[in-house]
Amino acid sequence: MTVAQQSQTALVLGASGGLGQAIVAKFLTDPSIERVIAVSRNCQTDDLSAAWISNSRLIWIQVEGDYSEDSMTKAVADLVPFTGTISRVCICHGLLHADDIWPEKRCEDINEASMHAVFQANTVVPALWLKLLLGVLVGQQPCVVAALSARVGSIEDNRMGGWYAYRTSKAALNMMLKTFAIEYARRVKNVKLISFHPGTTDTDLSKPFQASVPKEQLFATAFVADRLAGIMDEAEMDGQLAFIDWDGKQVNW
Repeated sequence: MTVAQQSQTALVLGASGGLGQAIVAKFLTDPSIERVIAVSRNCQTDDLSAAWISNSRLIWIQVEGDYSEDSMTKAVADLVPFTGTISRVCICHGLLHADDIWPEKRCEDINEASMHAVFQANTVVPALWLKLLLGVLVGQQPCVVAALSARVGSIEDNRMGGWYAYRTSKAALNMMLKTFAIEYARRVKNVKLISFHPGTTDTDLSKPFQASVPKEQLFATAFVADRLAGIMDEAEMDGQLAFIDWDGKQVNW
């Protein structure tokens, strides 16, 4: 049985980013989803405040401060009333660059503080969500959980080097998801995990690098959200982790 047959509640974590907002909007157009819960550090964005969105189907939970385990635990406490009803979860956190962080071109560019920040966003925060959500997701409701990974996190696909922190944090994310999938298969059998490569998407994360991307390979957020929703609709509850791209194709580990 696929998830689309029993969809009830969709949960989007890191919902205020470009792709997170598009995923929230996509789920709100799906009549089979009774409610969409968005979680972010920021309040509901202007782009998601249109009249057709501001209704009882959207619940916005604001995380206090940074994504510390304490603040995330408080956010998950607000999800307890929805235990057993969540059919989709999208973990949309990601960090590639910031004012004082930039992808490394050579090993001399590696910086301890930058590596900690990138791993915190790309690996630690998703791991904490999966830890904290276990008790909320367990039940009879089939649930697909998709975390945003990246093809550059593929060890086999790494032919150019560079981008040390981002590559390794995404590879670590994949291993973390694999390990969770093994434990979830024993304890939360109703959950399917997906490591999702969205392609180069037109968001703030990719903006500094878009000049070198062919136009046909730069995807709108709505396009990626639509592809991800379709992949989640068709996911089989097999207890295995899938590493797949926006086109539904397997990515090498």
